[in-house]
Amino acid sequence: MISRAEDSDVIRWGREQARAGPWQGDLRVAYLVPLPDGPTPSVGFVRWAMAELSARGFSRVVTNALSPMEQMAFLGAGFEVQERLHLLGHDLRHLPGALPGARRSMGQGTASRAGVHTVPASHRRARSGDHRAVLELDGRAFPTFWHLDQRGLDDAIRATSHTRFRVITSGDVVIAYALTGRARWRGFLQRLAVDPAHRRRGLGRVLVLDALRWLRRWGTERAVVNTPTGNRAALALYEGLGFRREPRGLSVLTAGLQSGLRARPWAERREGSDR
Repeated sequence: MISRAEDSDVIRWGREQARAGPWQGDLRVAYLVPLPDGPTPSVGFVRWAMAELSARGFSRVVTNALSPMEQMAFLGAGFEVQERLHLLGHDLRHLPGALPGARRSMGQGTASRAGVHTVPASHRRARSGDHRAVLELDGRAFPTFWHLDQRGLDDAIRATSHTRFRVITSGDVVIAYALTGRARWRGFLQRLAVDPAHRRRGLGRVLVLDALRWLRRWGTERAVVNTPTGNRAALALYEGLGFRREPRGLSVLTAGLQSGLRARPWAERREGSDR
């Protein structure tokens, strides 16, 4: 069963659900993202979704960052690891103090010690009119595989029940942004990007601290973030602010799709055949 919710396709197979659509606007590559409130994906569901995506004309599919438990069904259906990521967690009962001078430099742009802003900058809520600038910044900040397009940004904003979307601007230019979500007692630092021309000035730290304080203010007990294993700068930032690596990381998986497949209706499968 396929349904459309706010421009995002949702594939449903019994109780199992996942969002699907073109990866970064590429009509040959699909993304497949299990919905967080649903059951852990089964091999049968993954295979059914692959057939559905093949029938739509896609030749390859990638997942979001999956936990080891979530990966099992995808690996069983023939997926392989594309990227490995560190998963870090933060106990929000213990937050680091503010960076000395950060608030003053944000508002006034005065020069100060190393690690603090030296450019006039303001920190505010993101508006819909900022989306184009945010996506352009995202393209400068990350390797091509990790770029967000408008649909990916929209999905990230809608991924949790409550979202905080902040930007730092210099004049009229967006030079950093952060997207944070919360659901019940859990918090997620979903996206953090700083323009390469403005790095090493404390912008990332300001946005992460803002996110953590917002989460704790609403009673969130724990926050998580992930970053590619090769991104040492991001890892140092997060660990410097109290995040700790989880024993098991995450992985983004990918698989090729066979042409001509057709998804078999869920009602026609044998009970427990692919579980």
